[in-house]
Amino acid sequence: MKKNLNAIPIPCQRHLFDIPDEVAYLNCAFMGPLMKTVIQAGEEGMHAKKRPWTITSKDFFPDTEYARNLFSRLIDGDSEGVAIIPSASYGLSTAAQNIEVAQGKKIIVLADQFPSNVYVWKEKAKASGAQLAFVERPADDDWTRAILEHVDERTKVVALPNCHWTDGGLIDLEQVGERCRQVGACLVLDLTQSLGALPFSAKAVQPDYIVCAGYKFLLGPYSLGFLWAAPGNREGIPLEYNWISRSSSEDFAGLVDYKDTYRAGARRFDVGENSNFILVPMINKALEQLLEWGVDNIYATIANKNSDIAEQASQLGLNPISGHLRALHFLGLRFPQGILPGSIAADLAERGVFVSVRGTSMRVTPHVYNTDDDFQRLFNALEIILSRHV
Repeated sequence: MKKNLNAIPIPCQRHLFDIPDEVAYLNCAFMGPLMKTVIQAGEEGMHAKKRPWTITSKDFFPDTEYARNLFSRLIDGDSEGVAIIPSASYGLSTAAQNIEVAQGKKIIVLADQFPSNVYVWKEKAKASGAQLAFVERPADDDWTRAILEHVDERTKVVALPNCHWTDGGLIDLEQVGERCRQVGACLVLDLTQSLGALPFSAKAVQPDYIVCAGYKFLLGPYSLGFLWAAPGNREGIPLEYNWISRSSSEDFAGLVDYKDTYRAGARRFDVGENSNFILVPMINKALEQLLEWGVDNIYATIANKNSDIAEQASQLGLNPISGHLRALHFLGLRFPQGILPGSIAADLAERGVFVSVRGTSMRVTPHVYNTDDDFQRLFNALEIILSRHV
């Protein structure tokens, strides 16, 4: 990913969130906090449902269409390819259902990859007689090189994130996308741990499918996310057969006239009840703010914070992945001799510092709401905790 030299660091935006001064929340990779405006949008939706006679058939579509537009801008794609889904696993299952995999072909995933982007391919391999191939963690942390070495003419699916969810190890998806096209493999991406904080372009990468849950770096609510399907993949089979994805679904009186055709684009892949009057306005508010800040600017802001944290952590003997091999919004810290204190996350939480442990790394994932005091609180706590393990 090329660095945007015109990116402008964003001043601390803590005032937009409900985060107490004594809390150092450095755990966006676990769950992004909701902004006050996002909460307000959800509350307004709940109040509308309190008086359902104020809701008409015309209210079922504008917010979801607006959500498609906002998301498409975030991925540098088109809104016709966007479907509203409840989870990343839903989107990945949709992709898997619509990719034909022959016996003897190969499906590539990463070692220690997030389970939702592994289980579905285990089932696909079992059903088709394909091989599920794990790319083992490279000793030099160069995931891109390791993946490219595995992609060959037998490969049918390459299912990846943009960065590894345990430590932020970066994958050059443009290189991987080019290689997939050379061998005729489908590229399926789960961007849940990066989109909204790490710049991405569907035009540059040219994946077949993108999925993203909304509750992490999109700063949206739980149980709402997005699927984007490339133009050649929008005539596929949906996971479910709901009414709102069908042609002329805007005509409620005519719903008894059953349709075999679908609404345009990837809308056939929408989850039922996608016109959620609470969750959709919430994600829209969050996406509006991300686009207003600009993802390049968000990335530059977090990267600067993580650079300082990585340098100070190294002085304590903790080891992050080298910056050129790591998504800079995401910092995974490895402990001396590879021994991670089992209670490290709980010990930090007792001191008002919130991080998470995944695999053998402690994830530190700040955002634009973090202050210098948060980082000082982190290191004050780490020095005390680490002194016990010397």
